[in-house]
Amino acid sequence: MRVTTLGDLLLDVIVQTDEPLVTGDDRPATTLMGAGGQAANVAAWVAALGGSARFVGKRGDDAAGELAAAELRGHRVEVVGPVEGRTGVVVSIAAAGERTMASDRGSAPELSADELEAEWFDCDVLHISGYSLQREPIASAAARAAELARASGARVSVDLSTWSAIDDAFRVRVRALAPDIVFAGERERDTFGALETDWIVKRGAEGVLAAGEKHGAVATQVVDATGAGDAFAAGFLVGNVELGLEAAARCCAKLGAMP
Repeated sequence: MRVTTLGDLLLDVIVQTDEPLVTGDDRPATTLMGAGGQAANVAAWVAALGGSARFVGKRGDDAAGELAAAELRGHRVEVVGPVEGRTGVVVSIAAAGERTMASDRGSAPELSADELEAEWFDCDVLHISGYSLQREPIASAAARAAELARASGARVSVDLSTWSAIDDAFRVRVRALAPDIVFAGERERDTFGALETDWIVKRGAEGVLAAGEKHGAVATQVVDATGAGDAFAAGFLVGNVELGLEAAARCCAKLGAMP
C-alpha cells in the first residue's frame, strides 16, 4: 500500500505531568521533543505498519525543520516539498489526564499548488490533513494534490482534524474534494454535517464506528493519547479497522505521536 500524506511537518514538544499546572509556579514533568504534525504522524505509522509512505509539505529552513525531517526519514518516510520560512512548533501539555495544545504551524500553510510535483502523488491513497483545508494557499494545494492523485488512480481520504475550525469555507473545500473516506471524531462529524462518503468515526476509548458497525478499542495502558487517531488512520489505510485499532493502542501506550 502506497500512501502519500499532505499537511504539516512540525516540531512537537510534549510535556506530561501528573498534577495540574499552577500559574506562576513549577511542576515536575516528563518531556519529549521530536517530529510531529498530523500528516507526518500518519506517514510514519504507515511505514511502521508495512506500507510505503511519502510526506508532502512545506517546512522551514531551520534547525527545527532539519530535526523533524531527519526523524521522519528515520521512520522510512520519503519527505518532499519546498524548504523555506520557519518550521512550526506544537506544545502539547498533558496534565492530570487532560491535554492542551498550543500550535504554531510556521510556514506549512504557505504550501501552494504550483510547488507540487505530479510524481509525488503516484500512490494508492492520498491522505489530507484537515488542517490543510483551513486556509489558503495550502487549501488550493490540497485540491490540486487530489486531482493529481486521482489521475494516478488513487483514493482520497481526509481527516477533519478539529471541530472548532469547521466553518462554511471548510465544508465547501471538503465537499469539493469529494473524499472517498473521512476520518472524524463524533463532534467533528456532527459539526460538519451531511457528506456522501465512507465515514470512519473515532470514539476514543470506545473504539470506532465504521460502515455503521461499532468496533471496540484494543485494551492498553494509556500513557499518552497524542497521535492515536493518526495511528488508527494509518492502520486503516494500510490494512483494516483491526490494524488501525492495534496501532492506536500501540500509540497510546507510549509518550509521543510517532511509532
